[in-house]
Amino acid sequence: MALDQSFVGRTYPPTEPYEVGREKIREFAEAVGDGNPAYADPDAAKALGHHDVIAPPTFVFAITFKAARDVIADPQLGLDYSRVVHGDQKFAYTRPVRAGDRLTVTSTIEGIKSMAGNDILDVRGEVHDEAGAHVVTAWTKLVARAAEGE
Repeated sequence: MALDQSFVGRTYPPTEPYEVGREKIREFAEAVGDGNPAYADPDAAKALGHHDVIAPPTFVFAITFKAARDVIADPQLGLDYSRVVHGDQKFAYTRPVRAGDRLTVTSTIEGIKSMAGNDILDVRGEVHDEAGAHVVTAWTKLVARAAEGE
């Protein structure tokens, strides 16, 4: 069943603040195999002009995807998450995510379309720091595969 087009433009409330920790950044960088010293060593980050370690560019996915759960779980939308695959991801940064940031995410449905029986959902996550300044925008594309026989 196709998703309701009237949901395009719907914005969900901001998340509770997520506090970015040095250890989370280090663990993430290690998990993705990125040995950039600015992700683990405060002095290396300071040498680049940052006040503390910074996060790899894809680190914010963990925060924005968690926020997108409000969209995914919206019973009125009717998305069958058991059929969803991650289609695409992109980011536009104002500044890097840094240890000590307290970030909130506001999710908006940017697009819904159907192709070959599959529903494609585009969700934009606007990430702001505690002062309300924009940090990054993340776009997530989810594809709900058609059930067999559809």
